Amino acid sequence: MFKVAEMVPYWDYNASMKVIAVATLRRFWGSHPDAEQPLRAWHDEAARADWKQPAHIKAQYRSASILKNRRVVFNIRGNDYRLIVAVAYKIGVVYVKFVGTHAQYDEIDAETVEIE
Repeated sequence: MFKVAEMVPYWDYNASMKVIAVATLRRFWGSHPDAEQPLRAWHDEAARADWKQPAHIKAQYRSASILKNRRVVFNIRGNDYRLIVAVAYKIGVVYVKFVGTHAQYDEIDAETVEIE
């Protein structure tokens, strides 16, 4: 017979978020070196966060925009760049969906964009 602790995924006990698709961030800052430090800082903060609902993100990032489909838009490096993620609050996972310049962001639909 299984104990409850054996059936519950590890991340339910971990008060932090798992960021998926960090390689996407690395590729981006490879071509936009001035974005590296702000993206690393965002990643470090997100990985230590315990976001259970959109209000938790807004408390930490007042300029973040909460969209439909659990999407959140973050302004990176003084709004030079935009980062879109989807947040699975119940399991503590953040999925990178887009990172780009402000001009590139203006060309996409933030609620449906996926990594290419």
